[in-house]
Amino acid sequence: MEYVHSQGRSRATLVLEDGAVFEGWSFAGEDEVAGEVVFTTSMVGYQETITDPSYRGQILLFTYPLIGNYGVIPGDDESRRVQAAAVIVREYTPHPSNWASERSLAALLDENGVLGIEGIDTRALTRHLRDKGAMRGVISTSESDRSVLREKATAHPSMVGLDLASTSSELTEPTLLPAFGEERCRVLALDYGVKGSIYRELRSRGASVLAMPGSTSSGEILAAEPDGLFLSNGPGDPAALGEAVETLRPLLGEVPTFGICLGHQLLGLALDCETYKMPFGHHGANHPVRNLRTGRIEITSQNHGFAVNEDSLSDGVELTHRNLYDGTVEGIASPELRAWSVQYHPESSPGPRDSGYLFEEFIEGISQKAPA
Repeated sequence: MEYVHSQGRSRATLVLEDGAVFEGWSFAGEDEVAGEVVFTTSMVGYQETITDPSYRGQILLFTYPLIGNYGVIPGDDESRRVQAAAVIVREYTPHPSNWASERSLAALLDENGVLGIEGIDTRALTRHLRDKGAMRGVISTSESDRSVLREKATAHPSMVGLDLASTSSELTEPTLLPAFGEERCRVLALDYGVKGSIYRELRSRGASVLAMPGSTSSGEILAAEPDGLFLSNGPGDPAALGEAVETLRPLLGEVPTFGICLGHQLLGLALDCETYKMPFGHHGANHPVRNLRTGRIEITSQNHGFAVNEDSLSDGVELTHRNLYDGTVEGIASPELRAWSVQYHPESSPGPRDSGYLFEEFIEGISQKAPA
């Protein structure tokens, strides 16, 4: 059956760096965009996903076939703008059904100048990326010459070695976010491209959060005398953030530290571990992870294309969580240095909620040692 697109806008062509071609139509934005093409298996939460700074510079493919059906909900953004370079869906729903929606997904993309295309055979594209690995691609509504588009795809910078985190923070100066209710402790959060819901999780458990750019020096961090240090998520290759790693090293053992996603990878590098580029990464809200300390399995929300190499775990660094899909490292800890981290997103926005206990463990651990 021929696919009938919903908007009647421009024809769009996607060409990957290996020459694979997929055709569709735009439902938001126009012109041309390049980026690494990755797929997410989340069935809901497209608004939170496309505004997650960890997706900065990537062309985001949704495997769930119907996207846009509940519109855009006020307060559900994870940052102030759409972070994905472009959005690919099988079928876009132009008329939101949710009473809380204030506008359509297409309107949000148009406001941010982000290209959205539909009508792509997303199953075939996902299988191609799963078999061949995430790769660079170009989407164009203005150029149809496939050889030209392939050249542009191969000319686009590789994600390996790419520093995106340094320009992802929305902070211009340190910002104090008070705890919701009575303050239990004070957390200094380094923002490498943080999701807004992470701060809500910390604050809802009694932590006042001093949010600071990821470029903050170790001296400034120690001068703030925090009870704990939080390392946020963010985009790009952790190995490209040498200064961030050197900043963390003198803090280990001085301030209890908890990291997630990019923060987890940076902690690993600061502990003399290694990171590597995964074939197609983990993107979605259905990844099973085993907590090796308790044996309990969590269904987790994930978004990362790099991982810590288990074979490189240094002395004193423990493996605490393992991915049950591919066995990769999902959590590490250095008890002696009071530092630990997980690869996934325990704030679970848009879900599931299995991993929220990690925030409670962090806050509980540092609030017991916080000054009265």
